[in-house]
Amino acid sequence: MTGHGDHPRLPDDFRDRLDPQPVVSSTVGYRGRVWDVVTDEVDLGPEGGHVTRDYVRHTGAVAVLAVRGDSGAEEVLLIQQYRHPVGTFDWEIPAGLLDIAGEDPRDAAARELREEADLDATRWDVLLDLFTSPGAVSENLRVFLARDVHPAIAEGFVREGEEAGMPTGWVALDTAVEAALTGRMHNGIAVASVLAGSVARQKDWATLRPANAPWPEHPAYR
Repeated sequence: MTGHGDHPRLPDDFRDRLDPQPVVSSTVGYRGRVWDVVTDEVDLGPEGGHVTRDYVRHTGAVAVLAVRGDSGAEEVLLIQQYRHPVGTFDWEIPAGLLDIAGEDPRDAAARELREEADLDATRWDVLLDLFTSPGAVSENLRVFLARDVHPAIAEGFVREGEEAGMPTGWVALDTAVEAALTGRMHNGIAVASVLAGSVARQKDWATLRPANAPWPEHPAYR
């Protein structure tokens, strides 16, 4: 047994433990347009006892770090979208909900890239898996790295609301990293993705996973 401040060293292959705890009761306190607010009573066992937690039940989402350019001089695509809760036109990467039943995550990512940036890609890999805010939202998000990008058209799709007329543009991956580290870019998904993209590039993309890599953390894909 370790004392105060005496922490063991984790193994090099440490990972999150997927182990949903028993839900004693569950109620929907608010049904929203896109997601609901849920109250669960959870049994955490003899030590934790029963706790009540409110959270946003989320469908999950995908995002795309689209990359072009020569090795070592890669550029990434950013889009700027108004986000009302924070009152900011923030720079992001293309992303969207997994709200079509049975849709493959890679196909959803390709759809979002077409709809938001008029692009497609011939090379897809998994860059990153995220819980965007695990204490408050059940969202699982998968970020794909899209390479060999080319123009495409999302037939029949009309950009509305915050997506209407939103700015888009290419920026050097190193510049995006600097923007994240100096507080000029705040979107959590974009920040995590450009930092992960930079590290993956340093490792010659060896950390990438296949586009169809298992995703058991998302309940729909276990």
